[in-house]
Amino acid sequence: MARHNDPHKPLKSRPNPLDAAGITCIDYKDTDLLRKFISDRGKIRSRRVTRVTAQQQRQLARAIRNAREMALLPYAHR
Repeated sequence: MARHNDPHKPLKSRPNPLDAAGITCIDYKDTDLLRKFISDRGKIRSRRVTRVTAQQQRQLARAIRNAREMALLPYAHR
């Protein structure tokens, strides 16, 4: 199953949301930002979905795990 109908049509790229907002430091206490990168089931969204770099994805994952440990974010949503 092909993803794109026309192979000659250029792909539309979405900008990195962290770079667009000018965010350089990802902090575990910034729960409003971290919630944007968590699914409705409580899972950390993938890089393919969020369009962040590998380094930013690692920082986000670590910050989300720290926030969960400190009870700032839930482990799962019901």
